[in-house]
Amino acid sequence: MSQEKAIINYFENMDRSFYLDENKDLASMDRPLPIGFGQTISQPTLVLKMTLALDLHPESRVLEIGTGSGFQTALLAAFSESVYSVERIEPLQEGAKKKLQEAGFTNVYFKQGNGSRGWRDHDPFDRIMVTAAVPEIPDELLGQLQSGGKMVIPIGTPFSQDLTLVEKDEEGEISQNFIESVVFVGLVEEED
Repeated sequence: MSQEKAIINYFENMDRSFYLDENKDLASMDRPLPIGFGQTISQPTLVLKMTLALDLHPESRVLEIGTGSGFQTALLAAFSESVYSVERIEPLQEGAKKKLQEAGFTNVYFKQGNGSRGWRDHDPFDRIMVTAAVPEIPDELLGQLQSGGKMVIPIGTPFSQDLTLVEKDEEGEISQNFIESVVFVGLVEEED
């Protein structure tokens, strides 16, 4: 089975309600749902599309910006060596950590804090998943992306973004490809 088919098969068998504390009865709907603190769990089809765009491999080391409910984290962790997930809102991170541990994941590492600076202690990363909108790609995240690496990130205004696949070639050159139009909550920039 190809990696893409394996991811789709795994995804189709995920219980989204497990990652929700409220609105469990709406978990099967293909739409974003609130998870508290002004944050949302993305619609399932978008989570799958973003994950497939990353082109995960079993040896991938993934940086995830925005742990949220842990739903996306679980999908990343099932198909990569390790996931380093950064979440700004402590109660969300604690809830996701508990759920992911309960689900049996041992390859997810958590950092509570602002994601705009990535996680320098563990870079470079083969893949970066950003689940919050930015006006432009943070230099800090580009710097933590391995040569040959890929990043999926929503770029634009607070009301409309282009979900973008960013690729860094072996020479460090950056290319960007549009995936689709999206609306994500904004990434809060860290103050110096």
